[in-house]
Amino acid sequence: MRLTTYTDYSLRVLIYLGVRKEELVTIKQISDHYGISNNHLLKVVHQLGLMGFVETVRGRNGGLRLARPAAQIVIGDVVRKMEQDMALVQCFDGEAAAGCRIVPACVLKGALGRALQAFLGVLDQYTLAQLVEPRERLAELLQLDRAAGAVPDQVG
Repeated sequence: MRLTTYTDYSLRVLIYLGVRKEELVTIKQISDHYGISNNHLLKVVHQLGLMGFVETVRGRNGGLRLARPAAQIVIGDVVRKMEQDMALVQCFDGEAAAGCRIVPACVLKGALGRALQAFLGVLDQYTLAQLVEPRERLAELLQLDRAAGAVPDQVG
């Protein structure tokens, strides 16, 4: 199982916003700190906003922040919503399965389905708040400015 770059970037954006807490940040800031294309992040942030994970504040001093507390953002939900195709093999798609001769006796499809559910089940056990618990270390690695209040003392 491999997550798409789109989902990877989505998780990185959420982690960045989780580290910054309530502070408004720009897409450019996130892009610069991760070394990711600004254009790619625009699309990711737009989708995260549509899904209710990110709130966008327009205007001169605008930016983005988490739309809800980090403790209410379940990582499994983010992955399910951001991944376009969770089909591990073609037979997960009803039309593609019609081309496979062994579908009526296939055990592999069930095994892969259970494996996918187990993968997502583990991710369902984590919230964004848990991912950003090492807040100071993450801020250090992202080279965030402590003086600007980027690293609050408490995890919320």
